Amino acid sequence: MTRPGLAAIPSLAANPVLASWLAFSPAGTVTIFSGKVEYGQGVWTALAQIAAEELDVALARVAVAPVSTGASPDEGVTSGSLSIQHSGSALRQACAQARGLLLAAAAAKLGTTASALTVDDGQILGAGQPTGLSYWSLASPGLLDREAGAPVPVKPPGRWSVAGRSAPRLDLPDKVTGRPRFLHDLVLRGMLHGRVVRPPAVVAELLSTGDPPLPADVHTVRDGSFLGVVAATDAAALTRPFLAHASMAPSCAIARWDDGSVTVWSHSQGVFALRDAIAAGLGLDAGRVTVHHAEGAGAYGHNGADDAALDAVLLARAVPGRPVRVLWSREDEMAWAPLGSAMLARLSAGLDAQGRIVTWRQDVWSNGFIGRPGRGGEPRLLALAHLAGGRPMPPAPDGPPTGAMGSTRNAVPGYRIPDLEVVRHRLLTMPIRTSSLRSLGAFLNVFAIESFVDELAECAGADPVEFRLAHLTDPRGAAVIEAAADLAGWAGRPRAEGTGYGLGYARYKGLAGYCAAVAEVEAENDVRVRRLWLAVDVGTVINPDGVINQVEGGAVQSASWATRERVTFDRAKITSVGWDTYPVLRFTEVPEVTVRIVAAPGQPETGAGEIAQGPVAAAVGNALAAATGVRVRDLPLTREQVIRAIESG
Repeated sequence: MTRPGLAAIPSLAANPVLASWLAFSPAGTVTIFSGKVEYGQGVWTALAQIAAEELDVALARVAVAPVSTGASPDEGVTSGSLSIQHSGSALRQACAQARGLLLAAAAAKLGTTASALTVDDGQILGAGQPTGLSYWSLASPGLLDREAGAPVPVKPPGRWSVAGRSAPRLDLPDKVTGRPRFLHDLVLRGMLHGRVVRPPAVVAELLSTGDPPLPADVHTVRDGSFLGVVAATDAAALTRPFLAHASMAPSCAIARWDDGSVTVWSHSQGVFALRDAIAAGLGLDAGRVTVHHAEGAGAYGHNGADDAALDAVLLARAVPGRPVRVLWSREDEMAWAPLGSAMLARLSAGLDAQGRIVTWRQDVWSNGFIGRPGRGGEPRLLALAHLAGGRPMPPAPDGPPTGAMGSTRNAVPGYRIPDLEVVRHRLLTMPIRTSSLRSLGAFLNVFAIESFVDELAECAGADPVEFRLAHLTDPRGAAVIEAAADLAGWAGRPRAEGTGYGLGYARYKGLAGYCAAVAEVEAENDVRVRRLWLAVDVGTVINPDGVINQVEGGAVQSASWATRERVTFDRAKITSVGWDTYPVLRFTEVPEVTVRIVAAPGQPETGAGEIAQGPVAAAVGNALAAATGVRVRDLPLTREQVIRAIESG
């Protein structure tokens, strides 16, 4: 039974046993457990800081355990920029309660009260002097095998010495030096390699394999239209030329069957959901499926990691006792992983005589964004549709139209507008598989809203910054707009032929972090984002450097989405299956990015990974309009789009 008051800490309420969150080793270290995976966002560093702060131990003493369905608290999917809010708040409270238990145990041994004791790097002090006791001498087996009690006071930010300060990322040394760290580097004893032969189109059906002669140690796996091979080596590792470094490596997984149970290593964002989906899809008891998380080389939402895991499971079933590694090709990744949905927004508004917005109408059309495994009661794993008796995957759900989920995320403007109506049009015809892509509908919605706000400001004869401030009632929103404008020198910005400046702003989901962005765009021979200035408010900050990392990464990605990226397809299949047909922003094109964190003392922590996408795209679109004198309303904002807008204008 959940203790009163824990409802405000949802991850702890769902996983109330303290031992689910932390453990003390005799060697003098603390291991913390989280259900939120590390996939490049730096969240494990911040979680370690939270634990170190609440326990009064050095950050170097804190280790983060890999996420596994067998040993980690079930916190669902790592998405939505919620790791610090959910996992961080649970871990903070679990550590505070563990600290109280240990101090009570020390007080009992010393014949004093817990309030008379303090902690210095895990050592128990009385009147500032060592007592000979420590967390590690007091942490008897079973001490933390109890449910959390009612919430206890935690250390206020004013007393922080580890949290609230920049700390080196725990995951970066291996990545920077090239040491094996990713799932793609994992080699298990006796491991085999598997490849799945995908159909040329979604509607294709496998009729025959032609029975080609294969070596004796190569296993063919066929079930309906699912076809794969398992061999001792990965043939794709031969004939390979120089390759450019991509933002994400292709999806990868390893699976091994033993006595009717299967163990999976995956870079999925939701190992518990993946476990349940594999079990449901294959008719297994969930207890016979164990999923261990291993880092992949980047993910921005629901990619092919879960699908690759089922591929590995199906191929490994043919060779029980041997681990099978499946690595998708670049073409597999581009053609078969879920995509962020195409969207359309239509807006209209009215101004009063004073230039204030008084009416706003907005319609949004989109496929669903919530197509992860298990959503809508469906396993939603690619290979299940190809197995004998399989059926096409149903359209992805989109969640309730609350303004915080799916295609309606950030569809409601964050300004004071007396007459406001937003309508979602749910498209159920799905020619291309869609699911969660970083920021979901916020990218298009904020781009549309903030582009339109600039047009309204022009109609009102107002400066874009002042126009937004006049329509805001939230002082935190006003603060980030003013900070971004100050960073960019908005008031005295130079005006040059072919160069423009633009602003974009949003509070992510309407209830999380705030972001304002100013872009400088050059539009002479091509569209180029030269500089970006961002101001963000993410509440109480655990690791400032980590916040800046996330905002910079989101800003660069948004610039790439806004000016380069677009999936192409014909009636049968996706045709943008490589970097030549799906161009992304190159290193030589990356803009200079400056980020300022606007302090918000006492405010709850919010995530930083998805707050920049919409505001940056809007800032780029508005800057392009200022540079060219024409408004381009269709993404991406390419040279061809500008020419088309000029010719049609």
